[in-house]
Amino acid sequence: MRSAEKCFIAVLLAATLALPSIQLDACTGITLKAQNGDIVYARTMEWGTSDIKSRIMILPRNHEYSARVPEGTRAFQWKGVYGIAGIELFEAGRYADAINEKGLVVGLFYHPGFAEYAKYDPARWDRQIAPTDVASYLLSTCTNIAEVRAAFSKIEVAAITDPILGIPAPIHLMITEPSGKQIIIEWVGGKPRFYDSALGVITNAPTYDWHLINLRNYTGMTLAPKPEIDIDGIRFNPLGGGSGFLGLPGDFTPPSRFIRAAVFTHTARKTSDGQETLYETFRILDNFNVPLGASEGAGEKSTDNPLRKLRSSTCWTIAYDMPAKAFYYHTANDRRVQKIDVAKIDFGNLKKPVLMKMDNGSQTILDRTGEIFAEK
Repeated sequence: MRSAEKCFIAVLLAATLALPSIQLDACTGITLKAQNGDIVYARTMEWGTSDIKSRIMILPRNHEYSARVPEGTRAFQWKGVYGIAGIELFEAGRYADAINEKGLVVGLFYHPGFAEYAKYDPARWDRQIAPTDVASYLLSTCTNIAEVRAAFSKIEVAAITDPILGIPAPIHLMITEPSGKQIIIEWVGGKPRFYDSALGVITNAPTYDWHLINLRNYTGMTLAPKPEIDIDGIRFNPLGGGSGFLGLPGDFTPPSRFIRAAVFTHTARKTSDGQETLYETFRILDNFNVPLGASEGAGEKSTDNPLRKLRSSTCWTIAYDMPAKAFYYHTANDRRVQKIDVAKIDFGNLKKPVLMKMDNGSQTILDRTGEIFAEK
């Protein structure tokens, strides 16, 4: 083996070993546009090795925020301008995915091994925040993508250890404004890097630009079946429907999920408006439900914890009807679609944060047997 090859392998191994041993999150985000222009952004939430204890969290207008910093150090604080409603992580007062009263949506997606934040410096307390503070800051102070970009001149995301993960939370963001304009933000060399999200899809590692390059390997995917071919006088037809998707990766790795998300959204059925598009987003994301064990980290299995009673590694799936300022979701415990109409929340009159369970721990089933004997 040549020395250059040995050097490359050594670097590759070092980079691999540097990744967190527990890669927990296998989330997938998609975006669809209806024929009338309505935008629906949706995503799944996976957390392979534990119950993330998500709750619906609603924060009022003018809420007081404090950045999470190491104990004993001074924290950056700010007063929010806008009310927020969304899904909380680990009962810790931090959003995983949420919308503010102006219709801006921010989603956090796990990005292990590739999120490179600024070094934490207590002397810069008046601008540094933890990765899990970013969603709250942007949603409480911004109304659109232009304001989001400008906000990063006022704050700096630092490598502040998350007490639950034991490391700075490695994340990247998908941000959508009511008009449908959308960006993805990743951190490289301590600085935010902005990508226009033309495809409207996101998964996890590696970086977004890498996923776009990888997508070039799958440009032949189509709803149309493969044509019949003739080999030495023998006619060969596809064995059945779906042959246009031959070669589509079916595993749960981030690169494969990115490809499926891009192909499925590109070939989605035409929908009239946001309400009809919700059906299509939930249908597509059903293809990304991760079975228990499939998203576990190295050395961990879903059976390691006898108290763990999750029904799926996909904890919940959420979809936003952007023009209506409403979100819809179902959970691993209850597949019934539930709704929070954010447009009807009077954020100005909320006196304190509101916390609600996402489900009651079991499936809501409509028993229609009695209709069989009902009078006609």
